Amino acid sequence: MTDPKPARQAFNIVAVVQSGRLQYEALLLAASLRATNPNFAGKLYLAEPQQGGAWQKSVAVTDAAVRGMLQELGAEFLPFEARHFGQSYPHGNKIEALAALPDQPFLFLDTDTLVTGNFDTVGFDFSKPSASMRREGTWPSQELYGPDLAATWKALYDRFGLRFEDTIDPNQPANYWQRFLYFNAGWFFHARPKAFGQRFLDYALTIRDDRPEALVCQEIYPWLDQIALPLVIHSFGGGRPGPDLAGLDGAVTCHYRTLPLLYARESDRVVEVLEQVALQKDLRRILRDHEPARLMIYQNRGKKVRALFDRDDLPRREQAIRFVLKREGLWLR
Repeated sequence: MTDPKPARQAFNIVAVVQSGRLQYEALLLAASLRATNPNFAGKLYLAEPQQGGAWQKSVAVTDAAVRGMLQELGAEFLPFEARHFGQSYPHGNKIEALAALPDQPFLFLDTDTLVTGNFDTVGFDFSKPSASMRREGTWPSQELYGPDLAATWKALYDRFGLRFEDTIDPNQPANYWQRFLYFNAGWFFHARPKAFGQRFLDYALTIRDDRPEALVCQEIYPWLDQIALPLVIHSFGGGRPGPDLAGLDGAVTCHYRTLPLLYARESDRVVEVLEQVALQKDLRRILRDHEPARLMIYQNRGKKVRALFDRDDLPRREQAIRFVLKREGLWLR
């Protein structure tokens, strides 16, 4: 008789919400989570930066219909104060929001994410954090007379007392960007959001305010969160996602970035879930106020986008897809 599989660990999901585009993306995220995981055991927290501190103006969701629908879909608003980034670097919201979470296992998702499958199929080990590998080689750049990529990354690991050698992928060529630990911050997880968030904040502030000499010629914006993230993950004993996590950026979640990009490159299943939830009467009434949703979903521009690309033979770089969309007048965000 084989031993039964251990029960999946309950966890919370957190995304950052603000007025404007993010509130509509949050509606799609919340609706897709409910549609695909009706028995989800955790909570969906929508972290909302408060006016004050590093946000001089209010970015709260003030549309009563949007706010009410998000709550009806099971989302709980989580106010937090951004003291270090805010308006100057909105990406920093995902760092500072973690301190407001209950100290329970969490999965962070960007709001421009759809849930397309059941989280019970994902083999999380929250003690070993990881993050999305759906990324391009955006950082660091190779300066003509500066340190190479290896020396740049090593300087960061040395600054924080971490073993750089343990993060190398030996299957990648020397000085090639994929040889080094680098993530997209569209999803990441850990068991302890407060400890993870504090270290994430400490590392990001050090890189911003007291960077190693090897980084003096490197532009750190808008990639600061993605520069600090691999260091934080490695410091907690995590690393690249293994096969147990294949459902993230796979059959369970899709970080689509924009609706035109979704229609251009994502699977039929992603489109099916998007249109299934967006065509619900209550959501349709609200989402029609969001121009990309109105044009792409309800006025069928998405079908035109889909016809422009072969999903089995897409351009290697996202920039090339964007070029075609802009040329055809189908780029919206």
